[in-house]
Amino acid sequence: MPGLSILIPVYNRDVRKLVQTLQAQLAEWDGPVEIICLDDESEEATRELNRSVAGLPGVQYEELPRNIGRAAIRNRLAARAQYPWLLLLDNNVQLPETGFLARYAAALDQAPVLVGGSTYEPFAPTQLPFILRWCYGRKREARPAVFRQKRPYANFNLKNVLLRAEVLRQHPLDEHLTGYGHEDTRFGWDLEAAHIPVAHIDNPVLHNMLESAEVFLQKTQEGVRNLAWLYQHEGLGANKTKLLRTALLLQRVGLDSAIRAALRLREPHMRQNLLSPTPKLGRLDRLKLYWLLTELASPAKSQLKKP
Repeated sequence: MPGLSILIPVYNRDVRKLVQTLQAQLAEWDGPVEIICLDDESEEATRELNRSVAGLPGVQYEELPRNIGRAAIRNRLAARAQYPWLLLLDNNVQLPETGFLARYAAALDQAPVLVGGSTYEPFAPTQLPFILRWCYGRKREARPAVFRQKRPYANFNLKNVLLRAEVLRQHPLDEHLTGYGHEDTRFGWDLEAAHIPVAHIDNPVLHNMLESAEVFLQKTQEGVRNLAWLYQHEGLGANKTKLLRTALLLQRVGLDSAIRAALRLREPHMRQNLLSPTPKLGRLDRLKLYWLLTELASPAKSQLKKP
């Protein structure tokens, strides 16, 4: 079996258990395996915790002197990998105790890109700040492979992906996208344009390190900003996401200013609901539309490209 490079970008997360679980499953992959962890300028307390993984067999751990961002660090990890298959994992996940690497190994002949998916705890968190992120994950992200395969390139997520090394090296992540969000969406679009097959399988990771609602909303707004940038500066995405299609339709029919004004008045109420014990994701969708309409209307942006 060909070799496997497991790539973990680290940023303010304790990855010791993740690395140890991977090590316990190495025998499930009948070939050489390396684990590479790059720290993207985490806080010193986190670095002190994670430095111990450098002493584990087959594990490389290095700390970058400055933060380079979510896209750039994955490109750098891929450049360091020595084996033909790359397993990209986020640092805020945990794995099943057994069978994770075995399920990927059994699926190698399905496609050059395999997406394993994610899952969340079945019960809501007891702490109020984490309920929104849990609700979003359960309702929007934790979907079986048969559902995801209907639109294999849509909402592409790099949280848990096995792919051939040449795919990522020939189609590197867009490092213009700084901050949070849509570097993996853009990667999915690139795979679709290049006609590279993608297979979704049921091999989920558990997303168990939830952000607070405030942090999640901040990251979501950063993602909307990146989506606007992709459209305005690279002419991408007009027909790819429902959010951007809706915003552009409102522009074409001349309703964008009125809808933006109405949503601005409702923003405090939408936020109040999203921070509550019973958040409604429809409010989040409307908040994202408000943010995107604002971005597209900003005079600071470059000339918009027409869809």
